[in-house]
Amino acid sequence: MAVEIIAIGEALVEVMRTRIDDPLDKPSEFVGPFPSGAPAIFADQAARLGHRVGFIGAVGDDDFGTCLLDRLAADGLDVTLCPRVRDRATGVAFVTYFSDGNRRFLYHIAHAAAGQMPNLNADYFADVKFLHICGSSLSVSEEMRGKCYQAVELTTAAGGRVSFDPNLRPELLGGEEALRRICGPVVEASHVVLPSGAEAELLTGVSGADEACRALLGQGPEVVALKRGAEGCTVITKDQKIDDDAFQVEAVDPTGAGDCFDAGFVVGLLEGLPLEDVGKLANACGALGATRKGPMEGAFSRGVVDDFMNTGRAPA
Repeated sequence: MAVEIIAIGEALVEVMRTRIDDPLDKPSEFVGPFPSGAPAIFADQAARLGHRVGFIGAVGDDDFGTCLLDRLAADGLDVTLCPRVRDRATGVAFVTYFSDGNRRFLYHIAHAAAGQMPNLNADYFADVKFLHICGSSLSVSEEMRGKCYQAVELTTAAGGRVSFDPNLRPELLGGEEALRRICGPVVEASHVVLPSGAEAELLTGVSGADEACRALLGQGPEVVALKRGAEGCTVITKDQKIDDDAFQVEAVDPTGAGDCFDAGFVVGLLEGLPLEDVGKLANACGALGATRKGPMEGAFSRGVVDDFMNTGRAPA
C-alpha cells in the first residue's frame, strides 16, 4: 500500500522484571516478550490513529520476530521493508523499574537483526507526508544511521516532512559534541522536533528549556514540541508558544509513552489541526501510553483516544 507516514529504525521485543526494585544482575522473574523499539511504537500508534503507516527495520527469523511482525501487521502497518534476517536474532531489551522512577535497560540491538537495514528505494517514499526518526536509531549502528540519513533525503525529495524525537543516548554517540554532529543533519531537515528540556539543551548547548527550544528553531525546524512529562507539553514556533496541560492517569509503564505522544503530534500536524489541538492529541496519546504494561500496549485506537480527550477517563 502507499504509505503517508514512515518510521525507520530499531524493532525489538522487551522483557521486563515483574517487581519494582528488582535488579538485572540477580536471578528473578521476567514477563514478556512485548513488541517494542521507539520507532516501531510510534508507527503502531500512528496506524491505530487511522493513517497509512510503513515501518522500515528488520527482525530475526525467530519467534520474537514473529511476535513483532504479527503485532504490526495486525494493527495495519505495511512491513514490506521490515524483513526477517536469517543469521541474526531479533533485538531484545531487558528492563527493570525502580521506586524512584528510574529504569535500567540492558540492550541486545547493534549485533542483532535490529541493527540491520533493508535497501531503500524512492518508490516507497513517493507518497510520504511524514518520516519519523528517533535519536536512538542514530546510535544503533553506522549502517542504520546512514539509512536514516538516506530516508531523510528521499522524504524531502518527495515533498514530505521530517519529525525527530532526539531520544538521546549521549554515551552511545561519543559525547555531546559527537551527538550534535550526528543529529545535526536530521535536526536541520526536520519540520518538527520533539525533545525533553534536557534533550533540547544537549542538542543546542544552550541552558534553559525555552531558550534551547528557540535555538532549535534557528537550526531549521518550524515547530518544537517540548515534552514536560506530567505537566504536558509546550508547542513553540517563531510566532507562538502554546502550553497544553497533561491528562491525568495512573501510570503503569512509562516506556513508549513518549513515542505515542510523537505519533499523536505528527498525526495532528498531518491532519492540519490547530496547534493547540495537536498538542492535546499528543498529550492524550502519551498519557494513555503509560496506562498499560508493555511499551506498545498503550497505543489505542482513534475512537478510544477521542473518548479519553472528551471524558478524561482512561479505558479500564
